[in-house]
Amino acid sequence: MDNRMKRPAFERGAGALRRAPRFAFSGLISCGTCGCSIVGEIKKQRYVYYHCTGYADKSEGRKPVCTRKYVREEVLEERFTELLGRLRFDDEVLGWVREALQASHADERREHEAAMEWLRAEHKRLGERINAMYIDKLDGKIGGDFYDRFAGEWREEQLRLQREIDRHESAEQSYMDEGVQLLELARNAQRLFARQEPRQKRRLLNFLLSNCSWAHGEMTATFRQPFDLLAETTAIATRHEAVNNGQSGQE
Repeated sequence: MDNRMKRPAFERGAGALRRAPRFAFSGLISCGTCGCSIVGEIKKQRYVYYHCTGYADKSEGRKPVCTRKYVREEVLEERFTELLGRLRFDDEVLGWVREALQASHADERREHEAAMEWLRAEHKRLGERINAMYIDKLDGKIGGDFYDRFAGEWREEQLRLQREIDRHESAEQSYMDEGVQLLELARNAQRLFARQEPRQKRRLLNFLLSNCSWAHGEMTATFRQPFDLLAETTAIATRHEAVNNGQSGQE
């Protein structure tokens, strides 16, 4: 997993925020009717409305139809808030997802552990060689120059092995740390979206969603990986809770 995930893209740099579009959702959503971009504009010098560009019709010489259908920015925000609500889950579901994360990491963890076991064994073997050769030097079996040359080479190899060991340990811990951060981001996505500035809202949505589409007053979107799995887990938990509540009511 990319280390940049430790600091999600939507949180990076004030300079990046200054380059963000004037309208939070322009170009982020496509028209569900014709597939063109939904863009924003200001009406009455204060209200932000969005509409389809109608480019597909214009390019073929037809009178654009979708451009006459406007939607307030507040409505789009409300629909996005509802979408992000699919990522909300309680401590029990959080525990399930953590277990799933650990299970998915099991094979990779075994590979790391096997690699580190070999690296540590090799590091120890070289250390034993250096110690044995030092005794031979003290006993006069080998010369000092011979000892210095080979001991130096083996110590350099030990340093390389130690760097590999550190890299494997860091990679394993990084995977789990980033996974936990993603869980926390998903769990708080709806709350974060509600309190952020428009430009930050756009970055958060780009980080979590793709294929956003608007048609007939409905917003559809696809959660990016691994948030799609989190949304699915939340949906399953919600269905289980509804079934259990229904059964309790019949008793």
